[in-house]
Amino acid sequence: MQTSPAFVSVGSTVPDFEMETYEPTLGDFAKVSLADIRSAGQWAILVFYPADFTFVCPTELADLAEEHAQLEKLGARVIAVSTDTKFAHMMWRNTEGLLKNVRYTLAADTTGAVSRLFGVYDAVTGLALRGTFIINPEGKLVTSEVNFYNVGRNAAELVRKMEANVHLVANPAEACPAKWTPGAKTLKPGKDIVGNVAGALAA
Repeated sequence: MQTSPAFVSVGSTVPDFEMETYEPTLGDFAKVSLADIRSAGQWAILVFYPADFTFVCPTELADLAEEHAQLEKLGARVIAVSTDTKFAHMMWRNTEGLLKNVRYTLAADTTGAVSRLFGVYDAVTGLALRGTFIINPEGKLVTSEVNFYNVGRNAAELVRKMEANVHLVANPAEACPAKWTPGAKTLKPGKDIVGNVAGALAA
């Protein structure tokens, strides 16, 4: 297996991109661009998967569909991406029973350009690895996760990461510890808690 080098790293600004899409809520084709998402003041969540009409992929997209409404409430535009065509997306979404509740955008990265941009393109197979990326409304990449073909993801953890990122935008002096969820204690990095994080969390 060969993958392209990751051109976008966490903390850097993501260049604009555009892809053709199938929009389940419209039952029609459209286009999506990062520029439009940023103009709307939204977060962008890109969920790359290997291919339509495969095996682990529909289980992941169904799991993502269960969390879609919550991700939208957090201000995110959810986009599932593979190197299939928009026509394959339409047929797969409308025939695979696991995808009946999928209402988010299905984007067609047929040239692999966007997959290459995020370093998930497998040049040997022409497919994308299971990559999940969160881009904030300013266009900065804040979260990156990549799995190999045979390990599915957990959308509930994606929600938790989004909740943490949204909280930190509003509270930039704080940091979210492991397993943080809304309402839980955060940390305020500084000399007073060096070597005493346990005490800070217990206070």
